[in-house]
Amino acid sequence: MTQEPIHIRVSRRFTASAERVFDAWLDESTAGRWWFATPTGKMQSVKIDGRVGGKFRIVERRGDEDAEHFGTFIELDRPHRIVLDFATDPDHPATRVTVQITALKEGGCELTLSHDIAAEWADYKDRTNQGWTMILESLAKALGAT
Repeated sequence: MTQEPIHIRVSRRFTASAERVFDAWLDESTAGRWWFATPTGKMQSVKIDGRVGGKFRIVERRGDEDAEHFGTFIELDRPHRIVLDFATDPDHPATRVTVQITALKEGGCELTLSHDIAAEWADYKDRTNQGWTMILESLAKALGAT
């Protein structure tokens, strides 16, 4: 019997426009400052082919090891929605990440990120939630939109 996936959902408001927030996901120079970047790591490589079917690969040196993150863009609807398949290990199936960006009447936008992970990874739910929360905080700092 297949277990239902674990749903992770993180939201954050930005003072930046929906367009700026959306574009930050596809811009290599911006993404290298926030996407999978940790406070003590050193970014090694950021490659983003920002189109439907395009691939991304982000590598950060963490201590003596490289943390590799890669995937494929499934849907891009600027500035509203990004859907991507994401993995950190080529031997494991990719997981689905959906980014929904909504412009706010008072200015700025709200981003809601949903990540579905296989039930077998349930022990990583809190860690994954914390990771995406940190990533969105880093995105806000990179945009000067805290």
